[in-house]
Amino acid sequence: MTVVDDRPETVAPAPRRRPNRLLALLRNSWRQLTSMRTALILLFLLAIAAIPGSVLPQRGISPEKVNEYFVDHPDWAPRLDRIGAFEVFGSVWFSAIYLLLFTSLIGCITPRLRDHVRALRSRPPAAPKRMARLPQHTVLPAPPGGAATIAEVLRKRRWRVEVRGDEVSAEKGYLKETGNLLFHTSLIAVLISVALGSWYGWSGNRLLVAGADNSFCNTRQQYAEAKLGPQVDSADLPRFCLRLDDFQARFLPSGQPEFFNATVTVDGPDEPTRSADFSVNSPLRLADASVYLLGHGYAPVIRYTDRFGNSQISDEPFLTTGDMGLTSEGLAAFPDANVDPATGQRAPDEQMAFTGIYLPTAPQQAPFVRSEYPTERNPALNLVAYRGNLGLDAGIPGSVYQLDQRQVRTGKVQEVGTKLLRKGETWKLDDGTTVEFLGTERYVTLSIRHDPGATPLLISCGFLLVGLMGSLFGRRRRVFFRVVPADPAEGSPTGGSSLMEAGGLPRTDYPGFADEFAQLIAEVNGDERAAERASTGADSSDRAGVREGAE
Repeated sequence: MTVVDDRPETVAPAPRRRPNRLLALLRNSWRQLTSMRTALILLFLLAIAAIPGSVLPQRGISPEKVNEYFVDHPDWAPRLDRIGAFEVFGSVWFSAIYLLLFTSLIGCITPRLRDHVRALRSRPPAAPKRMARLPQHTVLPAPPGGAATIAEVLRKRRWRVEVRGDEVSAEKGYLKETGNLLFHTSLIAVLISVALGSWYGWSGNRLLVAGADNSFCNTRQQYAEAKLGPQVDSADLPRFCLRLDDFQARFLPSGQPEFFNATVTVDGPDEPTRSADFSVNSPLRLADASVYLLGHGYAPVIRYTDRFGNSQISDEPFLTTGDMGLTSEGLAAFPDANVDPATGQRAPDEQMAFTGIYLPTAPQQAPFVRSEYPTERNPALNLVAYRGNLGLDAGIPGSVYQLDQRQVRTGKVQEVGTKLLRKGETWKLDDGTTVEFLGTERYVTLSIRHDPGATPLLISCGFLLVGLMGSLFGRRRRVFFRVVPADPAEGSPTGGSSLMEAGGLPRTDYPGFADEFAQLIAEVNGDERAAERASTGADSSDRAGVREGAE
């Protein structure tokens, strides 16, 4: 007869559910993006991506130099333009790196901040059973009072202390992680501040000539160069006007600048009428704008009298060539010259223009092409006269500081003579017309801007430096103490005495932890001399019972 065992059927395990590949890919991608390694790589890429913005001319800063680059490099310029090399900080690829870095930093900081807060609120861990394995370890007679005395000494030295019976645990150095988190949080605040200034800020440059007839009002049309953020409209600009009343400059005998100061009158609906002074390192602060002094120069005042006896005056600024003597070049154009008063007709081929070099201190003899000193010791104006169609009626944009050389090359404008004029001198041209050098007016180059992210950026950079100092100089470490009864069999003089076992563990690389541990042990034992020797870096032979080991 066959006996059959009735065995319970084994239940087959449920088949493992296949993970969603899309979710797994997103989870792994997020982990990679929010790692500190990725954040460092993105920060490095952002620094590399900013290099073209400082090497190549940018449209938002100097569109004229961008046009010059196209003329000088006709092959490379269109290719660079297609990848946004002339608008680096507004390009798609720069913004992508910027946003990825922003996201990566937030993803890195959030879990670390949560863990750090949890660590600050938790108690120091219990002492390990085998302290002899710690890098710093010693066994000494216990101080009077036992664990309470040890805890009091540690609290005086600003350690976080936890007493568990005869055991004392203490830790210190959370400043390192706090500084690290503060540094990265401040870096995020820096990025936000830069973005805030880019979106809601505006700036513009203007040459302002002295005199009531050359006042400047804060409208976009009156700027030589203007840049408004994406969230700023022309109507949002604050309403104020500036008039340059005086400009003072002092120079050393070598020609080096020593002192600049501009005096202006501020007026407008958004600003009370007042007189204000400002200089290079002390800008003029208005309600919603700041006025910076960038440069200065001379605007020759030239009066031209045409063949009908009509006089016109030009006081256009002459731009400095960059030398120490403030040699300046410019253009005085008179497109409305020689208009017949009887008929009101203007002969387009009889327009006048004068290109010139102004020398504040001209040399005593030729060539008169370079000034010897920046102040007006021997002023002279070297003029070249042109007559013809200046091309200003064609509607083609051009510079007000240079004569259109295309008109000269095509013969529409012809040179009629050259002359060196001193102040007050008059030059009579071949057609009977005259040009007179009346003198000069001072002008200043102003940069007017509003950046709402400047103050948050300054504060963020301050906190960033504080956090960096904390992360560099903070050292996290732990010490443990255990008070145990002494064993007479091991050499204790009395059966009622106690021993103190101490151990120390640096949580980060800290070469000076051995000295700090020795000083702490000496202070717990009440040995002030030993503590003083340890604090001054005494030799390890003076620290009996302390040994170093490896974790």
